[in-house]
Amino acid sequence: MNNYNPNIHHRRSIRLKGYDYSQEGLYFITICVQDRKCLFGEIVGVDDVGVQNFEPLNQPRQEMILNDAGKIAGECWLEIPEHFPNAILHEHIVMPNHVHGIIELKHVGTSHVMSLPDNIETSVRPSHVMAQQNQFSKPIPGSISVIIQQYKSSVTRFVNKNNVSHFRWQSRFYEHIIRNEQSCQQIADYIINNPKNWKEDNFFNV
Repeated sequence: MNNYNPNIHHRRSIRLKGYDYSQEGLYFITICVQDRKCLFGEIVGVDDVGVQNFEPLNQPRQEMILNDAGKIAGECWLEIPEHFPNAILHEHIVMPNHVHGIIELKHVGTSHVMSLPDNIETSVRPSHVMAQQNQFSKPIPGSISVIIQQYKSSVTRFVNKNNVSHFRWQSRFYEHIIRNEQSCQQIADYIINNPKNWKEDNFFNV
C-alpha cells in the first residue's frame, strides 16, 4: 500500500463541498501536533520477549512507547464513544507526533446537506477545526468536525494541566471517507504498521 501524503493531497484537493460529514460511514482521521513535534513518546525496537533493543542488526520489531502525554491522547480517543454514542471506534494508534484512527458514524438525525456520489475522489485532505454547520449556521451534533474538535480540546486541556505546557495541535486535521471494505482494510493495515514504517512516514520527525 502506498503511503498517504496529506501535503500533496492538500495541494490538489479541498474538503468535499456539500458532503454531510455527520452522515453514516467510516472516516480515516489523522491529527498532528503543531510543528510535528514529537510530544507523545517514541518508537523503539523491541525484541520478541518485550525487551527494548536498539541494535539494528537484530532487526527488532518497532513499537510505540507512550509518554504521559501520549497516554492522555490515547485515553481521550477511547473515550470518544462515551461523549458521542453515534461514534464507533475501529483501528487507531498514537504516534510520536500524530494520531491515526478510523471512526464509524451511525445515523445522528436528519441530514441537511446532499451527500456526493461515491465516484467522486475523496483523497486524504486537511479539514478546518471549525465544526460542520447546517443551514441555520449551527454545528451539526455528532459530526466528524465536532468530534475531533472536542477530542483535541480535551487532550490539550489535560496535557497542559498535567504534562506539557503550551501544547498545541495543528489547526487542521486530515480526513478520508472510506468507501469500501477493501479500503478500510488497507487503512487499518497502514495504521497497524505505522510504527514499523515510522522513518518512512510523512509525519516523521526527530
